[in-house]
Amino acid sequence: MGSLYKNNEYFYQGRISTSIGEIPRVSPVLAFKDILGSWKARWGINRMNYKIGPGLYCVGNPDAESPILVSANYKMSFDRLRKELTSLNAWIMVLDTKGINVWCSAGKGTFGTDELVGRIQKVSLSKIVSHRRLILPQLSAPGVSAHEVTKRSGFKVLYGPIRARDLPGFIKAGMKATPEMRRVNFKFRDRLILTPMELVGVMKPLLIALGLLLILNLFGFRLISVKETLPYLGAILVGCVFVPAFLPWIPGRAFAFKGWLLGIFWAAAVNAHYVFFSPSPSWKQSLGSFLILPALASYLALNFTGSSSYTSLSGVVREMKIAIPLIIASASLGLALMIIKLFIRF
Repeated sequence: MGSLYKNNEYFYQGRISTSIGEIPRVSPVLAFKDILGSWKARWGINRMNYKIGPGLYCVGNPDAESPILVSANYKMSFDRLRKELTSLNAWIMVLDTKGINVWCSAGKGTFGTDELVGRIQKVSLSKIVSHRRLILPQLSAPGVSAHEVTKRSGFKVLYGPIRARDLPGFIKAGMKATPEMRRVNFKFRDRLILTPMELVGVMKPLLIALGLLLILNLFGFRLISVKETLPYLGAILVGCVFVPAFLPWIPGRAFAFKGWLLGIFWAAAVNAHYVFFSPSPSWKQSLGSFLILPALASYLALNFTGSSSYTSLSGVVREMKIAIPLIIASASLGLALMIIKLFIRF
């Protein structure tokens, strides 16, 4: 069993002996390296490799009657779980979710029935515990067929609370969850925490575009100045930050509409600046802004559906079918006007 795990993991607190070999004991206290790793993952740094080895771990001094908690091998999910277990003696069985968190991996199928049943067998779980109960995160339910797990492994699936911090209370109450434990909260802070990943997704194409503009400017093709890029940078902030942050208070149900609405306000502010501070405001530039900036904000806001608990898969597919063609048409027409402004003088 020991060969399944790295020997130098900094969060280990030794090992515990079992009938099938030694199991790593992990610390419930997060180190600075854990906090830094989490921050880096939020900003897309080493995000796809931020994972731990699947297998069986423990906290405290568990025995044959101790609860079994199941988690994803995305390290942030694992860390969020273990830091709430300071008062517990428990086993942690980590599934191979390819470094994806519980909610997303359940949707993708990596936190699923086959992986769960297979991992029970691989770690010889039935030889370590005398009971047959598994506590799974509630958000893993879409990927797991509980009755199929019981049929194939003999272990019963119990769905724990939404938040890891409620686990001690859930276990103390005899594996019973209060209504509050079952409720998904997606508050201002929760939404704001997710915005760095939205920004990072835009950074690469943005830097490439700015680099191309810089090269063209060096060769004398001054298509757009640095100052003229600011409205587009603002639209990116609107779609990636302001829409997620103020999501519940923006009118409308569709994310694309919410982004478009805030984008219209931003375009109006940009055009007001043109009117008051430009010696000769161009109608083509103004109309182009009203077509491009809301379309850009709308598209980026639509991307946030994958990070939100507000949407369903069918709803997202339906919204994309309607929104994407409109976004493309609006941005294309606006781009055409901008090109006309640059190369043709009326």
